[in-house]
Amino acid sequence: MKKNISYLDSIHRDGRIWGLLICFLLFAFPVAVSLIFRSMPNWEALGRGLLATAPMYWAVGFIEMFTYVPMLGAGGTYLSFVTGNIANLKLPCAVDAMERANVKATSEEGEVISTIAIAVSSIVTTIIVILGVIFIIPLTPLLENPDLAPAFDMILPALFGALGVAFVSKHPKLAVAPIILMLILFIFVPALNADTVGIMVPVGVIFTIIVARFMYKKGWI
Repeated sequence: MKKNISYLDSIHRDGRIWGLLICFLLFAFPVAVSLIFRSMPNWEALGRGLLATAPMYWAVGFIEMFTYVPMLGAGGTYLSFVTGNIANLKLPCAVDAMERANVKATSEEGEVISTIAIAVSSIVTTIIVILGVIFIIPLTPLLENPDLAPAFDMILPALFGALGVAFVSKHPKLAVAPIILMLILFIFVPALNADTVGIMVPVGVIFTIIVARFMYKKGWI
């Protein structure tokens, strides 16, 4: 007799399978290229490079598990980790979808909505990439037009700005501290830039949780 499993159990089962599969594929590609072209990497240089960079990504990946799961739910987190581009695309799509449906990621309804939103986002992204590859040559003069460069530079700030306004308007007291922290860090620490978003998002989340806990204990919220 076939055993019935819950939706959440099936999410964890399928998520682990696809996570392990994508790990295998990520390692299989460079191995296959090396074997096909008979060109093995310089293992000493590779080891030095990994020693300098890998610990940072391990730390970020570990923190992101605790950061994104409460925001995306289990299904959304598994799917986001497989498809990538979480902070710039998957997270805004999932949060907006759950906001419109008036559900939380920790609920079963939120799990479903978040997973669907991220899946649709991944499909749309894939289609856009395919179209971009097809039309990149005829559209190059338009995309390289210097008059349009400022508009392209503002796409992500506009997206996150719209989401930020929605959340700040609901919890203005909680928003003050993280906004001030991020302004101070990005103004006075020149090394921080767009490439550090993966690190700063977990930092901002942890800082906001600590401040919210303090404000709650003081009776300010």
